[in-house]
Amino acid sequence: MTCVNHERILATFRAEAERLAGVVGALSEREWDRPTACEPWRVRELLGHVRVVIGWLPDMLDGPAPARAQVSAREYYRPDERFSAETNAARIALAVEYAAAQDSGVALAEDFTDTWENAYRLCRAEPPGRVIVTRHGDAMLLSDFLLTRVVEVAVHGLDLAAALEREPWLTSQAGDAVEELLLEAEDVARVRGIGWDQVTFLRKATGREPISPDEAEWVRGLGVRWLTLG
Repeated sequence: MTCVNHERILATFRAEAERLAGVVGALSEREWDRPTACEPWRVRELLGHVRVVIGWLPDMLDGPAPARAQVSAREYYRPDERFSAETNAARIALAVEYAAAQDSGVALAEDFTDTWENAYRLCRAEPPGRVIVTRHGDAMLLSDFLLTRVVEVAVHGLDLAAALEREPWLTSQAGDAVEELLLEAEDVARVRGIGWDQVTFLRKATGREPISPDEAEWVRGLGVRWLTLG
């Protein structure tokens, strides 16, 4: 089972969440209502989703700590009921409900900041080998689960940047972490060799940009670990 460095992923989570918080904290109310490619979410619902999935952490830390982890960050993305049509529908509805409960974009941004900072503080107090149980019942190292939260903040940050017509603000730490989840280290140079920078690769590997037939043929030669995403 791949072991994620606890201190590194904590710093990565903080850097990417802080970057996103800085962007959304300066949005106008009109920008909050812009549509995103993650239909039917607008910017406000998409940020609401990111806030919700980070907000699971305190309850997980209050819950049982199994003796050992059974699921890695890569295995977390296996195609099972957590990504079924029913679960995705519930995921969409939860973000819509959460965003509707906030009275403004400013309130959304402030609550996002409070949520990630609290999650970071609680995780920071845990030892490197801490095991948690996710809401799907997976026993995971906290560091591995934090990597999945980095994926959420980073990939949906790309979605938000596209919706807002801004250059991506992806941090190098988060970009590296997600890329390492998808590729073996020796394949990163091969990806760069065809002209894909980190953002382009992540967009293509997560379905944000189409892959041409020629690119698909080339990608088949790589050991890309495709993720099942909701």
